[in-house]
Amino acid sequence: MSSQQARFDPKEASKFFFRHGHSGWLGLTYRDHGENWVELELPWREDLLGEPDRPVLASGPIVSLMDMASGMSIWQTTGSFTPIATLDLRVDYQRPARERGAVYGRVECYRTTRSAAFVRGIAHDGDPDDPVAHVAGVFMTIASDPRQKMETAKSEGGTDE
Repeated sequence: MSSQQARFDPKEASKFFFRHGHSGWLGLTYRDHGENWVELELPWREDLLGEPDRPVLASGPIVSLMDMASGMSIWQTTGSFTPIATLDLRVDYQRPARERGAVYGRVECYRTTRSAAFVRGIAHDGDPDDPVAHVAGVFMTIASDPRQKMETAKSEGGTDE
């Protein structure tokens, strides 16, 4: 992280992330964070149901909640907002969410390497000890712009391979 770049702050970033795009449309909101974790909320809405006759949030919006919480936990852990890509996100559903209830996604980034970050977490509807789903994922991380690395290597007499 450069000395000019501010440390990633999930609470402040959520003000931008959740105003627009898919996350904004879903209505995601920030709840809390720690050194290597972030918790977000997906509110219950009738247009997010999986089955019209059952007032329970569909699995797709829950996956989106967990994917966003995963990314934010990585940025929180590394301290910077850098490009990442979801390589694998496994969601093991344990049970349906409560009827007409919000779902909370809490994800921790438990390991980072030069090019990958590993996350795990739970989705719950108010009781973390009775999760709706468990998640585990791997994300590709890019420490800096690859073009910048190439230009640095060239200027130092190296190759761009």
